[in-house]
Amino acid sequence: MPATRRNVRLTAAAALLALAVPVLAGCGMETTAPATARGDAKGEPAPGTTDCEKVKCIALTFDSSPGKKTPQLLDYLKKEKVPATFFVMGRNHLTKWPEVVKRFSDEGHEVANHTWTHPRLDKLKKSEIREELSRTNVELEKITGRKPTLMRPPQGRINDDVTAVSKELGLAQILWNATAKDYSTNDSALIESRILKQAKKDGIILLHDIYDGTVPAVPGIVTELKKRGYTFVTVSQLLAPAKANPGEIYRP
Repeated sequence: MPATRRNVRLTAAAALLALAVPVLAGCGMETTAPATARGDAKGEPAPGTTDCEKVKCIALTFDSSPGKKTPQLLDYLKKEKVPATFFVMGRNHLTKWPEVVKRFSDEGHEVANHTWTHPRLDKLKKSEIREELSRTNVELEKITGRKPTLMRPPQGRINDDVTAVSKELGLAQILWNATAKDYSTNDSALIESRILKQAKKDGIILLHDIYDGTVPAVPGIVTELKKRGYTFVTVSQLLAPAKANPGEIYRP
């Protein structure tokens, strides 16, 4: 498969080789992703004006969304004109806060799939994987009017069956390169510090807006990364002008 700029898309077969390396909860696998996007140098999205080969782009993503603090997060992102990608979990999240999920779409954020019940997909049968992803797809489309094109596997765990079902359902598999492991701490200063240490051009940040320490950490992260000259974009903008191909695995 051809390289896009200086990064390479991994085929499912190549990505599976990475599974030989243990993956801890909250950690990703060694894959790489193409990254061209649009934005301006102040961190505010302006489609069609700037190429991420020339501007430092970065994608802010939230897993297992939404949560009780998500409306507060959305208010802040709207004020700062920062787009994000929300990987929505179905049961107890999407079903509890459908109006928040609609806000994601209405306010210009990207809405993506994070399964219905958050299982390790690599432990499931193909029929079970399909149910986890398709059910969430259906409900997200009902709320937003758009069918998701991206998914994130819980714990970054995948195998041949996960890849096959993702391809069938039109979902690219999105991993990450910066994580605060915010599931293990409510220390907002620590969360902020961890992300700022890992942030890099064309990177994908993984956070969870369901934990108490995470949303308070976002302003510090955004402010500092803007000072460093980063442009915030959604994951699909990061992959542009190419589209995320169903079944493929992307990570910086």
